[in-house]
Amino acid sequence: MRDVLVYAGHEAGSLNRSALEALAAGRKLANALGEGLAAIVAGVDASGAAAQAIAAGADKVYAVENPILAEFQPALYAAAAAAAVQQADARIVLLNLDGAGRDLVPRLASRLGAAALTEVVSFAAEGGTLKWTRPVYGGKAMAVYTALKDRQVVGLRAKTQDPATLDNSRTGEVVKVSFTVPESTAVTRVVDKIQEAVSGINLADARIIISGGRGLGGPEPFKELEALAAVLGGAVGASRAAVDAGWVAPTMQVGQTGTIVAPDLYIAVGISGASQHLAGITGAKNVIAINKDAEAPIFKRATLGIVADYKTVLPSLTAELKKAFGK
Repeated sequence: MRDVLVYAGHEAGSLNRSALEALAAGRKLANALGEGLAAIVAGVDASGAAAQAIAAGADKVYAVENPILAEFQPALYAAAAAAAVQQADARIVLLNLDGAGRDLVPRLASRLGAAALTEVVSFAAEGGTLKWTRPVYGGKAMAVYTALKDRQVVGLRAKTQDPATLDNSRTGEVVKVSFTVPESTAVTRVVDKIQEAVSGINLADARIIISGGRGLGGPEPFKELEALAAVLGGAVGASRAAVDAGWVAPTMQVGQTGTIVAPDLYIAVGISGASQHLAGITGAKNVIAINKDAEAPIFKRATLGIVADYKTVLPSLTAELKKAFGK
């Protein structure tokens, strides 16, 4: 039996959310195919991440350890992952398309001579044939693909899968993968790390997000969004137009070229709803749109739409919510 294999990224020995999302998807796929689930963990010391991968649903973990893997370098990590795939003789390899996954999917597929699929949001196994669904035309339609090659490297769109929960009572096998490469293989090196201070709730993990767009007219109205976010315990985001205008920091950008989010509630204020922005909020459970343009594309995605100038809505909404929450 050939296991479904998941690349599980980790930080300081602890699996990140991307890994937990991929493992949850891998478990569903393995069950549908009647196969086992295995994971790849790579680094200097992968023991902690390996134990967590088993707790998250893996039956087996292929651990690739080497001092040269101290810092993430796409070429080295792709080689390490390829060694694990070949040892496992895996047919299906799943990765989450976080920063590392976007680097690894094409490199890994090229090394393995495998088919590569990206931005996958769902999948199905029908009669032994795997069908992968991904958005096309900027999220305006969904397309279903089958691969022409037996071995497939699949990149899952971030925030489209519920993360796996850890069950520390689970047991599994950890297999050491032999991986040695000359130092010359490392064609780049990390010379410095700049950590940007982020206050408040992380945009990617927020359950409630209030985002502003071009319709706000400038940077000052974002203070009103911050006031509403403070009442709701949410984070503040922005459209690409607002970021490009220099009104807010690039780290606040929501969309396909920014942060892909999946909150319980997304409030879009003065955002028209460009295709790249809509692609970034595909996973939002509820969307409230406030825009004075009744024809704005955002209303097609909205659960609730308010056709009005935000200046007539936001102050009253914030005041009423303060009363409701006793703030």
